[in-house]
Amino acid sequence: MPPRPRPSLAAALAAALVAALLVLLPGSTTAQAAPVLLSQGRPATASSTEGAGTPASAAVDGDNGTRWSSQFADPQWIQVDLGATAQLSQVVLRWETAHARAYRIDLSTDGSNWTTAHSTTAGTGGVQTLDITGTARHVRVYGTERATAWGYSLWEFQVYGTTGTGPALPGGGDLGPNVIVFDPSTPGIQARLDQVFQQQESAQFGSGRYQFLFKPGTYNGLNAQIGFYTSVSGLGLSPDDTTINGDVTVDAGWFNGNATQNFWRSAENLALNPVNGTDRWAVSQAAPFRRMHVKGGLNLAPNGYGWASGGYIADSKIDGQVGNYSQQQWYTRDSAIGGWSNGVWNQVFSGTQGAPAQGFPNPPYTTLDTTPVSREKPFLYLDGSEYKVFVPAKRVNARGTSWGNGSAPQGSSIPLSQFYVVKPGASAATINQAVTQGLHLLFTPGVYHVDRTIQVNRPGTVVLGLGLATIIPDNGVTAMKVGDVDGVRLAGFLIDAGPVNSPSLLEIGPAGTTTDHAADPTTVQDVFIRVGGAGPGRATVGMVVNNHDTIVDHTWIWRADHGDGVGWETNRSDYGFRVNGDDVLATGLFVEHFNKYDVQWNGERGRTIFFQNEKAYDAPNQAAIQNGSIKGYAAYQVADSVDVHEGWGLGSYCYYNVDPTIRQEHGFQAPVKPGVRFHNLLVVSLGGNGQYEHVINGTGAPTSGTSTVPSTIVSFP
Repeated sequence: MPPRPRPSLAAALAAALVAALLVLLPGSTTAQAAPVLLSQGRPATASSTEGAGTPASAAVDGDNGTRWSSQFADPQWIQVDLGATAQLSQVVLRWETAHARAYRIDLSTDGSNWTTAHSTTAGTGGVQTLDITGTARHVRVYGTERATAWGYSLWEFQVYGTTGTGPALPGGGDLGPNVIVFDPSTPGIQARLDQVFQQQESAQFGSGRYQFLFKPGTYNGLNAQIGFYTSVSGLGLSPDDTTINGDVTVDAGWFNGNATQNFWRSAENLALNPVNGTDRWAVSQAAPFRRMHVKGGLNLAPNGYGWASGGYIADSKIDGQVGNYSQQQWYTRDSAIGGWSNGVWNQVFSGTQGAPAQGFPNPPYTTLDTTPVSREKPFLYLDGSEYKVFVPAKRVNARGTSWGNGSAPQGSSIPLSQFYVVKPGASAATINQAVTQGLHLLFTPGVYHVDRTIQVNRPGTVVLGLGLATIIPDNGVTAMKVGDVDGVRLAGFLIDAGPVNSPSLLEIGPAGTTTDHAADPTTVQDVFIRVGGAGPGRATVGMVVNNHDTIVDHTWIWRADHGDGVGWETNRSDYGFRVNGDDVLATGLFVEHFNKYDVQWNGERGRTIFFQNEKAYDAPNQAAIQNGSIKGYAAYQVADSVDVHEGWGLGSYCYYNVDPTIRQEHGFQAPVKPGVRFHNLLVVSLGGNGQYEHVINGTGAPTSGTSTVPSTIVSFP
């Protein structure tokens, strides 16, 4: 595939000018609420349907691959209830071949009395964008003459407008009751830490969300035990600005010494002097350890060295040795360590000073001298008494931390006054208004239900969550979509699928984009996706990346294997992570348990550094996962059309505990081409519950027996 064309200088200057004009200062008297998509996911009805597979709801689901179609007669109509009266500005109709020659757009405030906002007797089909004016809650497309012998058929029926004309939303403000801020003089710090830990220690699927923030200074004699949905961070510009003479601890006493379910928590931007010389961080997925300075050692195993299935370190300095011990896999990026001991199956390092030498499969170390492209996660800090968010700069061929050595960090700061501080109860319409107004988003700890897609269409927008803020889409909408724009930063939140199937939960860019974003890519960091576990949830695909040059830095995309609302069809989700964009880089990719492919990579020049996967436990039998003539769907599939792709340190495990006789053809599937290369692959059968026949394609020895010994390949092809 030839390289993508680069934008011309004139186009780049024009884009920069447009971006500058779009960014309005918070509180400016000229800031207006821009039109937003109001119809997606809203209740839709129609005069008729051609069949069960083409309901009215399919025209407002945001998926251009599903449609409403009517019976083969005139007249026919489809209407949508926007949920509230809105000022309307535009209707977009995406017709299938069966379109209308004559139709009108009708508006109503009550669903009974209609006025016409647009009419035509010369409809051309295709995509029709109609500027309209009017105030309505209900919008109807009323067809009076078909252009074909079939009925009327719409891929999408989109209504744009604004839900209010009040003043601009304010930026800044307080961070809410679940952001707990300490300074060194605060009384009762340990008691408050213990109180939250007691509540959150085993609350794996609870609704509590907490963020601890430590102002710069020195804190003595603390042990901050970190439970579920709890984040702890320093508020300095450097980790060394905030020192705890004590520990930030994760252990697994709540689960009998087994750390494989220590998910959804984080530590960031602190310096630690561990009481006994070694801090303990015994976690598994979705538990980042970022921008930390441990003035001693770090133990990644639980007390008693029970099982653990982590994990992720980035931009951190550990002066002593990191004890990996029982960790099945781990990824460390752009850090400095005093040493590393042990390793079970897959330990990957990129840009890490002090990392062990390449040794896969024995010892199981994959070591890259640098990380090709990286940009650290944005973080909240205090500049004097003012809260700001620091947005680190992009690094190329990075090695070591982005801080320290007496130099100022590279990047920019955004005052909190330029953020809309989102609190539980905020509507998606309000959140979208904030973005179009020119504000960034800071989600405070809590659970947020959204009845329409959060649209992040402004270049450079930062969307930052505190305390694992959780977004749940209602009515089968996609929770969040990023536009075809530069420099969006998504970080630090969880998207939890709702009970009505969503076509996707997070989309980065629109389908078919050709825009080059290499100079200022979108980054997705510590953004986690869950389908089931906290209750029934369904989604066709978890995350879709369409924008070129996107960096996905640490994600866990998980179809639940335990908890509530779990079953082969109950929390159905066929695909975890789909990449359509070119030059996408994934560093720290965890994707597990999807009904079909966990990862589908369709874009050119993709790269993955570290991949961890388990196939779905709950497949009822061999037939349920049969992929044509292939036994099972690969964990990681590169499309046959791809010419260039590369991966380092990738592992897939199977544990078919419902039917242990299931055979999985391979963990990895890719075209055999000179530009498609993999380094250090493994597959593992956990206790003999199911077996792999190969590692990649038809290459690699089968797993066998119950000994849980990996089958490995050092290089492919």
